[in-house]
Amino acid sequence: MVDPNPSRREGNLEAPTRHPLDWHNDAFWDQNALDAELERVFDICHGCRRCVSLCHAFPTLFDLVDESETMEVDGVDKADYTKVTEQCYLCDLCYQTKCPYVPPHEWNVDFPHLMLRAKAVAFRKHGAPLKARVLSSTDAVGKLASIPVVVEVVNAANRSPTGRKLLEKTLGVHRDARVPEYQSPSARKRLRALDGNGDAVAAGPTRGKVAIFATCYCDHAMPQVVEDLVKVLAHNDIPVRLVERERCCGMPKLELGDLDSVRKYKEENIPVLARMTRDGWDLTAPIPSCVLMFKQELPLMFPDDEEVALVRDCFFDPFEYLAERRKASLLATDFKHPLGKVAWQVACHQRVQKIGPRTREILELVPDTEITTIERCSGHDGTYGVKRETYAISRKIALPVEKRVQQSEATHLTSDCPMAGNHIAHGLDDKPANTHPISLLRKAYGI
Repeated sequence: MVDPNPSRREGNLEAPTRHPLDWHNDAFWDQNALDAELERVFDICHGCRRCVSLCHAFPTLFDLVDESETMEVDGVDKADYTKVTEQCYLCDLCYQTKCPYVPPHEWNVDFPHLMLRAKAVAFRKHGAPLKARVLSSTDAVGKLASIPVVVEVVNAANRSPTGRKLLEKTLGVHRDARVPEYQSPSARKRLRALDGNGDAVAAGPTRGKVAIFATCYCDHAMPQVVEDLVKVLAHNDIPVRLVERERCCGMPKLELGDLDSVRKYKEENIPVLARMTRDGWDLTAPIPSCVLMFKQELPLMFPDDEEVALVRDCFFDPFEYLAERRKASLLATDFKHPLGKVAWQVACHQRVQKIGPRTREILELVPDTEITTIERCSGHDGTYGVKRETYAISRKIALPVEKRVQQSEATHLTSDCPMAGNHIAHGLDDKPANTHPISLLRKAYGI
């Protein structure tokens, strides 16, 4: 049981402190030690239940407890702990916005990283099904699917009921889930001539010239978003180019618990990014999960790596970057087109970057524009929103967001995470359709 002493049950009011992921320690991989820590943290969560509305991991845990013989955590079969782990998609919101027992509180609860540890231990012991490994290999799948001619076959199959049944049977992608429509050529091929020429003007922590990490998803499925980001930066007199070479940021493999693959991607990406930062380039990416990977997860996995730290300090969310320019009176405000009513779903992996509502602040500069802010999870969360086993749950998680969008009578639906935005739009039959906020900003500029 959680200590009933009221003085000990007071929540921590200090800023959360995130400890590095201790995955190089043998104890991290010990199943008995893991089970003991899971039982300890689950007991605290059971006594609190503050996070019950965040995702399906907590209702799953509380149902296991309430249906056990003792109605306490000690009555739950440890073999059932995996049922909780499988429902966590590492959004980090419980740590950042709900839990009163995160460090420096003496109870030292870091639920997301405990779930990550459980996923990692399970992956190292048992591996993962082929379908899970394929779905998390976003760079390889994207490169294959966007090959000319192949892209037409893939997209046609994804629009076909027969093709979707086959996809569900082979890779476990729910036949009703929205899947990417791949594009050819990719963003990196369309924009490879970018030279980044121009004078850089520093503002705050930004140095005034930006290299874009295109991301697997936007590179192969939404290249227009990368093009729009280039246009917006250039309109603000910011020299821009693409990162010289990139692999997947590693977030899909992190969510799978495949930490060795995360390390492999890190060893390919970080030297390139670090070299560019030493040459004076700031870094950005059009997907919050990829930004978070370089700003938080890799630094926590490799706390002593100086190049990882260098990249972390030079990586910015796009609207965080534009907000810094605005503070220095360097942001262009020559908007030509109002946006009307905009429903903005705040992506989880953007919220936990602790940068504030920068997207809203910039879009609100556009005359005759009204932003409805929706701070709830979309339910997509990587592969969670497309897998056969979790698709129905993801739709339930998205439902409150969809209702808020309808109530707002918005002309535009937007989310900094394009997968989240598309997932919500799918539930709304694209009324309204999803448009990335960078694309809305380009529209407002009329460029």
